[in-house]
Amino acid sequence: MKENVRISVYRKRHDDLVQFIKMERGLVASTDNDGLMQTLNINHNPLDWRLFIDSFQLSLKAVLHNDNTLPSIPVDHSMRNESYENMKILMEAINYDKFKWQICGDLEVIALLLGLHQGFTKYCCFICDWDSRSRPLHYARKIWPAGKSLEPGIVNVENQLLVEPSKILLPSMHFKAIFVGPQI
Repeated sequence: MKENVRISVYRKRHDDLVQFIKMERGLVASTDNDGLMQTLNINHNPLDWRLFIDSFQLSLKAVLHNDNTLPSIPVDHSMRNESYENMKILMEAINYDKFKWQICGDLEVIALLLGLHQGFTKYCCFICDWDSRSRPLHYARKIWPAGKSLEPGIVNVENQLLVEPSKILLPSMHFKAIFVGPQI
């Protein structure tokens, strides 16, 4: 006689997590990160977690990451394009101001978070006043002056900061772009 096996329990395994996810303004986001972590039996110390934001032309995704000791936790998905306004909505939805995680992302995401002008700009670095259009100085000049301000209207800053620059973790490709070439 065959024994019937019920596997329907897997159809409802997400039910206890749904209460922490909200969908509004075209954004699916975790609005109670502490509750989500507690349900997953994870200690949520914001100093141990980093927010990784990935953007494409048609979507934004945000994931909490913890040194590969624990699984990454998706906290946002949006079918919105990459823009300052959409990044601001994302940061408000996941309550970034409460947790202030360090942030990883590509240079475009970092520029959006810091309110920098998008596109081919003369001063595209938030750390220093590197002049991207001064080709003769690219390999000749070793030290560029430190960036002075990230206030809207100064140099290439268009919008208010969404995160503090000290919370930004630079991707490794930025360092390659700075140190490539002969040292004079």
